[in-house]
Amino acid sequence: MRASSSSLVHLDSLPRGAGSRSAVGLASLLCLGLVGLLTAGASAQPLRTLGRIERLDAALDTLLDSQTPIEILADGFTWTEGPVWVERDGEAFLLFNDIPRNTTFRWDPQRGISRFMQPSGYTGVAYYGLEPGANGLILDAQGRLIMCEHGDRRVSRLAWDGGKQTLADNYLGARLNSPNDAVLHSSGAIYFTDPPYGLPQRERDPRRELEHFGVYRIAPDGPLQLITTQLQRPNGIGLSPDEQTLYVAQSDPAAAIIMAFPIDADGGAGEGRVLADWTDQVGKLPGLPDGLAVDGEGNLWCSGPGGVYVLSAEGKLLGRILTGERTSNCTFGGPQGSTLFITADSNLLRVETKSRGLR
Repeated sequence: MRASSSSLVHLDSLPRGAGSRSAVGLASLLCLGLVGLLTAGASAQPLRTLGRIERLDAALDTLLDSQTPIEILADGFTWTEGPVWVERDGEAFLLFNDIPRNTTFRWDPQRGISRFMQPSGYTGVAYYGLEPGANGLILDAQGRLIMCEHGDRRVSRLAWDGGKQTLADNYLGARLNSPNDAVLHSSGAIYFTDPPYGLPQRERDPRRELEHFGVYRIAPDGPLQLITTQLQRPNGIGLSPDEQTLYVAQSDPAAAIIMAFPIDADGGAGEGRVLADWTDQVGKLPGLPDGLAVDGEGNLWCSGPGGVYVLSAEGKLLGRILTGERTSNCTFGGPQGSTLFITADSNLLRVETKSRGLR
């Protein structure tokens, strides 16, 4: 249920629908014209809340209080994704994407919501479907922003004092589909997923050049390595704290699963196993497995039907953060690294936990 007090920023003055070329174009123009609104400071009023936390195992009590509110930091976006917590130059803030608007937004406690970058993931001049913008965001070991770009079909790195550098945009000469989410290994390697969701016609798009939807590894000093084609719709991705296991979520209604792959000595992956299967929840609750975060103890916080599912490292379901929305992704951040920021449909949400994310 939603409380009656207002959130920090509400963006319903921008068009929600992205069902036509004009809608996306109008959203971009209005986004450009509302910088004053978006850079307004945070409201002093209490935040609205939604949903509830469902405790399924006593082990959840060490990670999350089931009475903790799910707070709405901002709403009225089109489709939010890819949150990452950033600390640099004495500032701390969250970046996240509105993919249909081709825009990266920034949130911080002092100023609330502001526009960080537009365009975020598509720099072409022709209409490019309903999801052209950037998706997953992470930081590399030097604190630079790594972006999975749908429309430009690449993984890029943003220099804070300059432009972008392409890290990967093809495999053996064939263009990637639409890089979706990424995770950093301590070696400097970047693992990422490449499903069809950013292609205007998805798997049937005539611009598609690869037969598979793969998981890849960008080596620190080598060629792009194909890790697996075992999944039909690879999406969210994460690493265990010891970096021995790679987790990949699959956004397939017929197999809504979280997979665990053992990492080889060369950075590749062995045969995956199903860690969690929520196919029976598809259609009963909105959404599918999507993005995920791993805390310092190895627990997984995975978006799934209806919200965020909290799993032990062994795959036991401990509880759910039920947003009631199609929930896309989450990340840990905040001053102590214990705040879980959640992107859910048109919302940016916050839940205070007892866990700390991997740094």
